[in-house]
Amino acid sequence: MSRGRIQCPTCRRELDWDNAPFRPFCSERCRLVDLGAWLTEQRAIPGETPAASAGEDSEATKQDAS
Repeated sequence: MSRGRIQCPTCRRELDWDNAPFRPFCSERCRLVDLGAWLTEQRAIPGETPAASAGEDSEATKQDAS
């Protein structure tokens, strides 16, 4: 069953899903460009900012008490 043609998410080049060894990317270069964008936080999944750890909270409380 053929899934048809798709576009590379990085360069938008059209490619055949079944014959793309780096799918959904058209090449290893596009795959690495995408990975680099995630690692440098140019891309991120939206969400809440993580809360400060317990150690950081206690330090802030100590400073407020002084």
